[in-house]
Amino acid sequence: MKTLKLSALELVTVTKGNNHTQAIQRAVEGAQHIEKLGYNRLWLAEHHNMPHIASSATAVLIGHIAGKTNQIRVGSGGIMLPNHTPLVVAEQFGTLESIYPERIDLGLGRAPGTDQATAMALRRNNMNTSFYFKDDILELQQYLDENNAHATVRAFPGEGLAIPIYILGSSTDSAYLAAELGLPYAFAAHFAPAMLGEASKIYHAHFQPSKYLQKPYFIACVNIVAADTVEEAHFLATSLFNMFAGILTNLRKPLSPPTEKVVYHGIPELEQAVLSMVSCTFIGTEKEIKEDVLSFVDEYNVDEIMTTNYIFDDSKRLKAFDIIAKALLCSEK
Repeated sequence: MKTLKLSALELVTVTKGNNHTQAIQRAVEGAQHIEKLGYNRLWLAEHHNMPHIASSATAVLIGHIAGKTNQIRVGSGGIMLPNHTPLVVAEQFGTLESIYPERIDLGLGRAPGTDQATAMALRRNNMNTSFYFKDDILELQQYLDENNAHATVRAFPGEGLAIPIYILGSSTDSAYLAAELGLPYAFAAHFAPAMLGEASKIYHAHFQPSKYLQKPYFIACVNIVAADTVEEAHFLATSLFNMFAGILTNLRKPLSPPTEKVVYHGIPELEQAVLSMVSCTFIGTEKEIKEDVLSFVDEYNVDEIMTTNYIFDDSKRLKAFDIIAKALLCSEK
């Protein structure tokens, strides 16, 4: 038996009526709150050209939140490596690790985190970078290695710092790669759950021990909406469902207050698409969250749950973090 770890993913979502500055402050307050509750880490996602997501400069935000907290690990969920050169990432995260020792995580993803036109702008029209994901990871690891002292190009700060690297993914390709490189693996089940089961099996079956990790370590990111009553939790969850409906219909809006009915009520095709996209969503009180999430953990051999929190109301958002912690942090798997 081992203790299940609990963490959070922060997209720095702008809520209706607020701006980017307020979204960043909301993220800070959330980080400070979950730190007191004993959450293991807070990761920030990298997204671009999205008006209501304020996490485009991910490394900057990691530093800001690490500076406003004391011990919780803060990292990237993830840095979209095709958008950056490995040297720049090594220098940025080497700097963060130098300021906040043993608190920085480096999660790496293969996707651009945006649309194709923006990806071209980020990559200066080089759309082939995603094909070199594995090579870029190896190059990044070399820059951070203590044995890189005789190389022509070196990362300062960065060289010799033990910054843990995680592979992020939503497909079987990423599962094979994380297993091959002997690295911990985080799966994006909060928006792309279709291949979760297969990816978990592949990662655990093909894992090769490395100097970084001796046995598989699997993180599953899911949506959890918790409240004092089941009815309230389902009501609060409409903000999440409506947000995903906006993503699917390209009618993106700030995170909005909950509604009596979801915006796709009476549109079966859209309802099916939304529910498929967010099938790894757990809604309820402490009792339901504990039962359902622990069953999920057993089914998919999960070592750590990472939760999103798309609750509109600030106080109810923090209360949800409390309920989730009570449900899972004292639980064993």
